[in-house]
Amino acid sequence: MADTLTAPPALTGECAFFFDLDGTLAEIKPHPDQVVLPATILRVLHQLSQSSQGALALISGRSMAELDELARPYRFPLAGVHGAERRDIHGNAHIVSLPAPLIQTLQAKLTTALAHLPGAELEAKGMAFALHYRQAPEHEKAVIALATSVVEANDRLAIQPGKCVVEIKPRGINKGEAIKAFMAEAPFKGRIPVFVGDDLTDESGFSAVNQANGVSVKVGQGETSARWRLDNVASVWQWVTEVANQQQEEKIADENRRKHYGSLSRSL
Repeated sequence: MADTLTAPPALTGECAFFFDLDGTLAEIKPHPDQVVLPATILRVLHQLSQSSQGALALISGRSMAELDELARPYRFPLAGVHGAERRDIHGNAHIVSLPAPLIQTLQAKLTTALAHLPGAELEAKGMAFALHYRQAPEHEKAVIALATSVVEANDRLAIQPGKCVVEIKPRGINKGEAIKAFMAEAPFKGRIPVFVGDDLTDESGFSAVNQANGVSVKVGQGETSARWRLDNVASVWQWVTEVANQQQEEKIADENRRKHYGSLSRSL
């Protein structure tokens, strides 16, 4: 879609919220370890989660361990490594793994290959590998070619391009499937899905949300299947705060109506 998309509409009804992290809730940094989620935004996310009965999840290429660390002191449902690992509202983990010998072979091959590409970095995620070239953009073609050759040699694997990174992950794993899995479970089930993301890795999530007649929001410029757009991370913070306040007000109004009807029925 063209870059004429507007900001997302006011949300009505019961929604299920899904957020990417890097480039969406947090500014992208030169190195992933430098990324932080501001305390004010964490409190807003917690408020939004409470007003939606817990129907809020973080959906990221990061591992769940990293997401938990960034979200402290709160603990949200999560989908890490693009959905290869997922934790539901009850704390149950759902993990997609690859055979240990394959993981060992891949790590050895990728480590050796990237040693010839100074500045490129390998991030091992257990069941996936991220090949970063943000610090060495001149190696972009070589890194993509390396990842492509690895994936083409094994039908268990798939490639996932991103911003200055290309990932090797289990085939059939993506953020769209993770969102669908959450939407099949309480407290997400039956709600309107809302997904906010910024990268190519988020397009499968936008498609899944669009299929469910939900609200898909792209952060930043670029072609996308999302139906709405926010300019940058600061715009996301402002919008999420407004949504959280609106949802909280609706929740309080609904509780007051229930109390009123309960008092009226008792008086009758």
